[in-house]
Parts: sequence; structure tokens; C-alpha cells
Amino acid sequence: MTDSEEVTGHQESFVRLPDELTLENSSPKMTPELLQQEIEKYKERCQALEQDQLELGMAKEAAEQKRQFVQREAEHLRGKLEKEKSPSRELEPSYQELCLAKAERDKLLQEKQKLEKELEERRVAWEEQAKAPPCLPDREMLFKGHVTEAEDVNALVVAPRIQRALPGGSALLTFEEPEVAQRILEIKQHEVKLDESAGCEGRVRVQAEPMELLLPSALEIELKLSDRCILLSSLPCLDLSEEQLLDKLELFFSKKKNGGGEVEQRELLSDSGHVVLTFVQDGVAEQLMKKGRIQVPIGKQTYELKVTPYMSGQITDLQVRPSVCAKTVLLSGIPDILEEEAMRDALEIHFQKPSRGGGEVDALGYVPVGGQALAVFEEDTD
Repeated sequence: MTDSEEVTGHQESFVRLPDELTLENSSPKMTPELLQQEIEKYKERCQALEQDQLELGMAKEAAEQKRQFVQREAEHLRGKLEKEKSPSRELEPSYQELCLAKAERDKLLQEKQKLEKELEERRVAWEEQAKAPPCLPDREMLFKGHVTEAEDVNALVVAPRIQRALPGGSALLTFEEPEVAQRILEIKQHEVKLDESAGCEGRVRVQAEPMELLLPSALEIELKLSDRCILLSSLPCLDLSEEQLLDKLELFFSKKKNGGGEVEQRELLSDSGHVVLTFVQDGVAEQLMKKGRIQVPIGKQTYELKVTPYMSGQITDLQVRPSVCAKTVLLSGIPDILEEEAMRDALEIHFQKPSRGGGEVDALGYVPVGGQALAVFEEDTD
């Protein structure tokens, strides 16, 4: 039975009671039996009304329970909907950060591609300059009679050349055999007999010490190729001062018709006699290096100069190790009592005698008291 049917049923169970006027006019005379019948009838109607009231209360309570159930369901659905919306609100900032990160990544990729392109262009330019023949300045080479076995004919060997200060009152002795130097060092104190013909008699005491040097064990050099500098070689020997030569070269290479440009700096390298020119603008040096050689008028004559790239080097790492010269001995404590030549002869004679522990002397350097010199050590190739 639906709610509407229940309401309809209740309405149909209602009994309309006659008002007093109807009761008074319905019967002219009421007997006790009739009154008892009417009372019973009204009792039944009252019980029907009470039953209807009870059923209406129960229906009202059922409707209230249903309303509360529907309300709880609505609140449950509303909470569920809020929970579903909450992760979306939480993910919204993350989504925005993801979009920003993606945009930043795209920007970085563009910058990376740009840098890679610039690096490739520089690498190609470096290779073109490195391959541009000739790549080294001219140097005069001379054979001095030294012949070695044919090994590593394509190797470039850099031999160390070390300078060491030699104080006054000392001497360096180099023997042909390292065993001789070792015997001299073991004796330590030596009494050198002076030559009577030199005008001085007696003996002098000198001390033998090992000659220690610091030799390079590892060397790293960073080379940098300048894109605005050129190196000029094959320069003639002219009766000109350094400034006059640099002025003439700057005047020639500053003219655009000669392929040059404004010169920012010029330098004459004293060790090689070559000239370095630095230009203000980029590209000038590259065009000149492509020519390789160029005719330059200096004075009344024209000379062919060689144009090559200029590379500057910087030592980035140098490691040294102590080393003792196997054949060389340092003598100290030599008094100033003879002429330099006489003292040199006396030392050489003494240390050549096998009876004194000596042997064949290969080289001798002597510095008198009060003097000072630089001893040059080179690689022993024997």
C-alpha cells in the first residue's frame, strides 16, 4: 500500500458525526435503548479514530525514518563527491608545476642545441686552421754528426734542459763512468795537492757532495689557438732596430688591400726572432693564414714571409721528482788561493788519478770565490 493509498484509506474510515440539531430533529423521542445503541456506535467510531491516529503516527514515523535515510544518503554522496574533488584540487598545483617544468625543459633543450651548434662551428673552424698548411714556422736545422738507431722515426722528443745556480768556491765534475763518481762520493773529504809551478805549495781540502736536481715527471700544457693573432717567420736579417722592423710590418699588415686590418699589438719573440701580430677585428688573421706565404716589401727589397697560426701555451700541471746525477759530483769549500785556470788544472789532475779513487773526467766547471754561474744540465744520451 502506498502513502497515498494509506491516506485515502484513513479518510474513508472517518465517520461524519451529526451535529446536535440533527440529533434533535432526527428523532422526536429518544429511549434508553436508542441512547445505548448510539453510545455503542460512537464508541466504535472512537476506536476507529484512535486506530486511524495510531496508523497515522506509524506512517509519520516511517516517513521520518525514510527522510532521515534519504538525508544520510545525500550526505554520504555529498562527502564522496567532495573526496573525489579533493584529489583534483591537490593535483592541480602539481599539474601546474609539471607544465612549468616541461616549458623549462624545452627552453633548456633549445639552449643546448644552440650551444652544440656553436661548439660544432668552432670545432670546424679549429680543424680548418689546424689543417691549413703550413702550420709551423720555419726553423733552420743542422746535422751535428749524432746518429742513433732507427726507432720511432716519427716521434718528437722534448729533452729537458735544467739550469742550476753554482755558487763561488765550488766546482762540478762529470766523470765518464758513474762508478768513479760513486767512489769520490764515498770518500767525501779530498785533499788536493797544488802544483808547485803555479806558485803555491801545499794541499787544499774540498768536500764531495752528490748533485741533486728536480726533474719533471709529468707535464701538462694547455694550448690555445688565437683567432686574432698570426705568427710571422722567415724574417730576413736586416740592419734595422726592433722598433723599425715592427713599424714596417704593422704598416704593411694594417692595410686592407694587403688583406690586413688594424693592428692592436705587435711583439718580437726574442728566442726565435719571429713576430706576433694581433688584429683588432676577427677574421683578418684567418684570411692571412689561408694565404700561407705573403710578399712583404721591407726597405728596397721584397721578402716572402711565412704566416702561420699563433698558439699560446700555459703549463696547467707540473710534477717533479728528486734525482741524483749519476756521473756528476759537486765540490765545495775551494779556497781562493790560485788563479782560475790553475785551480781547474789542479782539480782535474787530482780526480783523474785512480789512486785517489778518480777516473777519466768528462767535464769540469769551476767558479772562484766571489763569483757565480749557471750550470746547464742536459739529458745523458750516452
